[in-house]
Amino acid sequence: MIDVELVAAGLFALLGVRSIVHWLRHPIDDLVGRRDLVLYALFVVARAGVWFGLMGLFLLFATVETQGRAFTDDAAELNWYVIVLLVPIALQFVTGYLLGRSRGGPGPPPDGDRAA
Repeated sequence: MIDVELVAAGLFALLGVRSIVHWLRHPIDDLVGRRDLVLYALFVVARAGVWFGLMGLFLLFATVETQGRAFTDDAAELNWYVIVLLVPIALQFVTGYLLGRSRGGPGPPPDGDRAA
């Protein structure tokens, strides 16, 4: 019998690979300078890292062999893993924000001309 946790982990692994492939196929012609390229690389890694982090969570849950209320007690020892998930989520948010505010991002033109 295949455990639900292993199926979910496999699904999240596939979503992580799909995320990497999807974001690396986007054209990066709009990115200006080394800073934007580094931010974009961090964004892609963080985006896929969320999926791989969820995969790891379900793999850790698969190692817990107890059932019922004992499962929740044993799984509570894995609370530290929330920090592992928060790191790529925060990194994705920050890099997405910084990329949106970069010179190539949307917003008013750099010379300050605005349509009246």
